[in-house]
Amino acid sequence: MNKNLAKFLWGSCVRMTLLLLAVSTVSFILITSSPIDPIDAYIGSLSVTEEQYQNIAAFWGLDKPPLERFGLWLYNLAHGDLGLSLVYRQPVLQIIMERFQTSLALMGMSWCLSGALGFTFGVLSGANRGTIFDKVIKTLSLLFASTPVFWLGLLLLVIFAVELQWFPLGLAVPMGMQAEEATWLDKARHLFLPALTLSIGGIANIALHTRQKMIDVISSDYMLFAKARGESKSVAVRRHGLRNILIPAVTLQFAYFNELFGGSILAEKVFSYPGLGETVAVAGLKGDMPLLLGIALFSSLFVFSGNLIANILYGIIDPQIREGSRCE
Repeated sequence: MNKNLAKFLWGSCVRMTLLLLAVSTVSFILITSSPIDPIDAYIGSLSVTEEQYQNIAAFWGLDKPPLERFGLWLYNLAHGDLGLSLVYRQPVLQIIMERFQTSLALMGMSWCLSGALGFTFGVLSGANRGTIFDKVIKTLSLLFASTPVFWLGLLLLVIFAVELQWFPLGLAVPMGMQAEEATWLDKARHLFLPALTLSIGGIANIALHTRQKMIDVISSDYMLFAKARGESKSVAVRRHGLRNILIPAVTLQFAYFNELFGGSILAEKVFSYPGLGETVAVAGLKGDMPLLLGIALFSSLFVFSGNLIANILYGIIDPQIREGSRCE
């Protein structure tokens, strides 16, 4: 393994460990400060005696001081145990893995749509600045970038599911059907509207960012020199423009990992999509601390992985960055 790469990966592991520790601490403080009593949420409408209440608290370790509970949770985490969910009564890691499989299809499709369409629209808009196409793309991008995911999901649901009836109202598979029985076409029809809802904001942001970078590149001296040598605008954009705007686009695309997690919670609630986002909402309303902490760690690791992949791709896309790291 390259020495610089090994050093970079080691530093990334240290930063990731510190990040997860900080996220765990802040998340634990926020959860324990919540007005929701996890025992009351666990009991629900049942009537229990004081002794039964205390026994339930002791069973879940909620009778211990907060600092002791956090220390015990960190100890179990170091041994690969994220604890047991109060709501689902299953290991937290098992719940996250099961729900993430469904959310991964949603976030993966949204991520690909936002990157491919956002980059394409941004390049075409920037290369044709001032045209009707450019004005339409810029206006729509500004509009959708400022539109809340929740409201946009409701709007698409009313138009395409209720009025036009082109797509189902929600869920990941047809109602009354097991996931194993559903065909890929059934799953795709249920996935399309949530994925479109989640990707529109990313498409708009990436298109606006790429458009501005393309305008800057076209106005640069080396593009003017390329035109002076007789190269057409389309050839100059392909040869010189795309490479120079690719790194900023990659940065923005992998930074979108953060918005994917936050947006998926709202999109899954609107479309009743049974993924990790819906699990977060249920765990928050029920005060399920082990599950909330586990999802917080998982989401942080997910976002950190996106940034790490982006940093590695920099050296592949631009050899100057690779050479610069070697010189250091």
